Amino acid sequence: MNLKRRYLAALLVFSMILGGVATYTAVQFLQAGTGQAQTNQEESNKQASTDGEGQTSDESVGDILDGLKENNDGELSKVDKAYSLIQEKYVKDTESKELIEGAIQGMLDTLEDPYSTYMDKETMEQFNNSISSSFEGIGTEVSMVDGRVTIVSPFKGSPAEEAGLKPKDQIVSVDGENIEDMDLYDAVLKIRGEKGTTVSLEIDRPGVEENLTIDVKRDTIPIETVYSETKEVNGKKAGVLEVTSFSENTAADFDKKLKELEEKNIDGLVIDVRGNPGGLFTAAQDILENFIPKDTPYVQIENSDGEKKRYVSNLEEKKGYPIVVLIDEGSASASEILAGAMKEAGGYELVGTKSFGKGTVQQALPMGDGSNLKLTIYKWLTPDGNWIHEEGIKPTKKVELPEYYYTNPVQIDKTLEYDMNNDKIANVQKMLEGLGYDSGRKDGYFSKETQAAVEQFQKENDLKVTGTINEETGNKLQSSVVTKVQNKENDTQMKKALDVLFSK
Repeated sequence: MNLKRRYLAALLVFSMILGGVATYTAVQFLQAGTGQAQTNQEESNKQASTDGEGQTSDESVGDILDGLKENNDGELSKVDKAYSLIQEKYVKDTESKELIEGAIQGMLDTLEDPYSTYMDKETMEQFNNSISSSFEGIGTEVSMVDGRVTIVSPFKGSPAEEAGLKPKDQIVSVDGENIEDMDLYDAVLKIRGEKGTTVSLEIDRPGVEENLTIDVKRDTIPIETVYSETKEVNGKKAGVLEVTSFSENTAADFDKKLKELEEKNIDGLVIDVRGNPGGLFTAAQDILENFIPKDTPYVQIENSDGEKKRYVSNLEEKKGYPIVVLIDEGSASASEILAGAMKEAGGYELVGTKSFGKGTVQQALPMGDGSNLKLTIYKWLTPDGNWIHEEGIKPTKKVELPEYYYTNPVQIDKTLEYDMNNDKIANVQKMLEGLGYDSGRKDGYFSKETQAAVEQFQKENDLKVTGTINEETGNKLQSSVVTKVQNKENDTQMKKALDVLFSK
C-alpha cells in the first residue's frame, strides 16, 4: 500500500505539466481499418495530430519529456501531504494506484477540455488488443463534451450514418447501460463489437424533446478514404474527390486519383470533405502541397509560448482549373485545415454549411508504466492567423441540404393520429413534404391535411390506409427518406458546388 514519495511526486509532476488533451475517434476504437488507429504503444507515442496522431513539428516526444521540471518538491508538497494523510489516516484501506490515477484525472478535469484523456495501463492494453484484432465497428468519431460522449461525425457510408446518427448527438446509454459518468475510452469499447451484432444507443439530440433509441448493426468499416468520379456540367467535365477521413494512405490515394482525373482532362475539381472528422495532420499537409503555392503558408502551428511555425509548400503555381471545397458541420480538424487553407491561401470557394470547429493538435505521451496521456501541445491557425476552435469555418456560399436530410428516425411507441401534437409528428410532416406529400404544416399538429397526406402515402406504398401512423407506416416513411437521401441527384450542396465551379 506504500509508495515512494519521490516516485509519486515525479508521476504527478509529469501529469501536471503535461495537462493533457486528446481527441480519440470512435473509428479508432470501433474499428482499425482507416489507418488512423495505432496498433501498438510505440507508434502512438511518436505521433501527434489534429485527432491524436500525425507528426506536426520537429519537436519529438523525447524533447517534450526532457523539458519537464526535475525538482517540484515545493510545488507538490501539498499533494504529497494529502497522499500521506489519506494513506495513513483514512478509515478504510486505500489503493496507491487508485489515488495516483485519481489525482491525474483530477488535474485533467480542471482543464475543462473535452479532449483531455488519460488511459491507464489496463485500458491501454484492452484498447490496443481491440483495435488490432478487427476492422469492425459502427464508424463514427466521438469526443467528450460536458461529460457526455458526443458524436463529431459519422463516416460516410458507415453503419452509424445509415442508422441515422448525426453530429452533436449525445450518447446517453449503450444497450441500456447509462454511460454519462463513464470514461470516454470505456464507453467506446462498449459501443464497438463484432460484425453482424447490434448495439442499441440512447441518443439525446439537440432540438428533439425525447431521447431517441437507435440500433446500429456493426460492420466492417472500409479502409478506403478517397473516392473519385467525374460529372458533366454544361459540356464541361468536373472531377470530384471525396475524402472521408485523413489516414495513413489518404494523401497517396488522393494524389493517385487526382492524377487520374487530370489525365481525363477535367475542367474543374470539387473536393468533398463533408462528414470528414479529420485524422492525420500530415495527410492534410501532403494534400495541400498540390494546391497552395510556396509564397503563402497553408497552416500555422502555435505552441504554448505563442511561438508560431508557418508551413509552406514547394509548389510553384496554382492549378490551371477552378476548385471548390464542400464542407458541413461534420467537417472537423484536418478537414478544416484543408478548407481554411483552400479558402484563405488559395482563394477558392467553400460551399455548404459551417464546419465543426476543432483547432487543436494532440500528441500521445507515455507515462512510463504502459499508461498514456494525449494532450494538446499546439493550436493550429489558418493562413491568415485565425483560430477556428469552437467557431468553425464559414463557407463562402452557404447551402443547406433539403430539410428531410435532417429528419430523425421514426420511433412509434403510440400510434400517431388526428388531433395529436408532438415532435414526432413534426418529424413525420417534414418527411412527408420531402417525399412530395403536402401535410399542410410542419409544427407537429396532426391536422386533417396531415391525415390526408398519410393516407395518400399509405395508398401509394401498398399499406393499409388508415390515416394514422403506426410502426409499419413509420418504418416505410423512414426507408423512403433514406432512399431519397442516398440518391445523389438530391444533393443540393453538390449541385451548388458544381454551379459555382463553372460560374466564372
